[in-house]
Amino acid sequence: MPRQNSPYDSSPHAPRNSYVSGISDTPLKGQTIGECFDETVERFPERDALLSLQQNLRYRWRELQTAVNEAARALLAVGVKKGDRVGIWSPNCAEWAITQFATAKIGAILVNINPSYRTHELEYALKQSGTSTLILQGAFKASDYVAMVAELVPELTQQRAHGLSCSRLPSLERVICLDAARALPGMLTWQALLERADEVEAARLAELQASLQFDEPINIQYTSGTTGAPKGATLSHHNILNNGFFVARTMGFSEQDRLVIPVPLYHCFGMVMGNLGCMTHGAAMIYPGDGFDPEATLQAVADEKATALYGVPTMFIAELEHPRFQEFDLSTLRTGVMAGSICPIEVMRQVIDKMHMDGVTICYGMTETSPVSFQTQMDAPLDKRVTTVGTIHPHLEVKLVDPSTGAVVPRGEKGELCTRGYSVMLGYWENQEATATSIDAAGWMHTGDLATMDDDGYVAIVGRIKDMIIRGGENIYPREIEDFLYTHPAISDVQVIGVPDEKYGEEIMAWVKLSDGETLDAEELKEFCKGKIAHYKIPRYVKFVDAFPMTVTGKVQKFKMREEATHELGL
Repeated sequence: MPRQNSPYDSSPHAPRNSYVSGISDTPLKGQTIGECFDETVERFPERDALLSLQQNLRYRWRELQTAVNEAARALLAVGVKKGDRVGIWSPNCAEWAITQFATAKIGAILVNINPSYRTHELEYALKQSGTSTLILQGAFKASDYVAMVAELVPELTQQRAHGLSCSRLPSLERVICLDAARALPGMLTWQALLERADEVEAARLAELQASLQFDEPINIQYTSGTTGAPKGATLSHHNILNNGFFVARTMGFSEQDRLVIPVPLYHCFGMVMGNLGCMTHGAAMIYPGDGFDPEATLQAVADEKATALYGVPTMFIAELEHPRFQEFDLSTLRTGVMAGSICPIEVMRQVIDKMHMDGVTICYGMTETSPVSFQTQMDAPLDKRVTTVGTIHPHLEVKLVDPSTGAVVPRGEKGELCTRGYSVMLGYWENQEATATSIDAAGWMHTGDLATMDDDGYVAIVGRIKDMIIRGGENIYPREIEDFLYTHPAISDVQVIGVPDEKYGEEIMAWVKLSDGETLDAEELKEFCKGKIAHYKIPRYVKFVDAFPMTVTGKVQKFKMREEATHELGL
């Protein structure tokens, strides 16, 4: 597939401030997900579509279409209507993808529920979204989904002749369990649901699908919560279909590609960049397991002759450090995506050299932008892959602005990253106030990330506005201190936060993870800093840890670190 000559406007008359627009010789897709899915089926009916290895399930595109249409007709039969919210609470499995495409075909809005949620978080998501149908797995790891739902909806323990009536979750009308052996009397099993499909004719599904518009909402994803309570980003067919397409196109995807997806489907990384990226190009979606396991992932790449692999840096590190790593033939790999956080340069070198992923790309974005706004090209220099998040995606705009004035900053200066274009969400579900604070009147999504842009249009994320520490009137960016501390040979990883201080307002604290076999104490770390960074940037507090609180998508939750540190230090 031909590459675009340049990922953004680089004409001689392009402004030298921090604004760029993404260009492309390929137009946006003006389709619904269902239309694009059926088009792919007609083009590649007998090629592999979905392989769920832990379930020993394999679908070609025509077979997957049959399964999706059956599930869509079954959902219509039990009363799901266009615009209804259908929650799915499950780790990766074939039914997750089938539900994703089936709800898109009938215009129901899929609500992605984090597999790690506990009862309180589940109740919040179901109530806030007004979910009427919940599809869930029986259990996963330490989470007993059936027991948690029964705690919220005790009515499920009794057989019922009519619709569910739940006092605690009044919008919830039905619960469908993927694990028949665990299903409660008041639940439908997945198989019992599918048996209802014959009640709805194929013509009715086709008529409904044809009536849908691509700008209509199709998905609610709750933000991963690095700053507090989650909000439901509402995304359209147009948002996520096109974003998945252009992520995969940047990697040169075709029907020949086979992508291993160990990242969670409930997040955009899995369901958009993975499932929709593959679907729009006819490539194969390969799930190595219900949760991430480095050995299962390596085995899937080798057995299925995968050409691409997704993951956050910690996943790639776990794969490279696996004791059986050398036993797996990874020679078919050529590309993939690494996202979630910046990749250390040595890890990137190993991914390229030992895993054969010469064309591995870095992506950046947020749930609210469907998610990807920036991606490195497959031939981007190594230093750009480990210090930046790439260049602007096709059909999108970016500007970096002074957070206090809103003025666009010059190239090289820090500013808040704002994006505009087809990928920006419709808004936060039932939360106009939060939407208005994130998307301004001109349509710019304010990310809250601080960034810089170089003369080639590459953007580097340097911190979060809310992470900025104000110590005695000095603005301090944690990323600057983190980058310096990374140079200490004993330090494997470090995160810097601000904690309350009576004299200065805030003080600096470093959470430090040491490399295996290394030793370091707080005074030695402070001595290392003296004379090399400004005295007011030297951490007052140092905590040595084995890990940081993180979301399941690999993002550090600094607000949790601040809460814990404030409590421990008695501040």
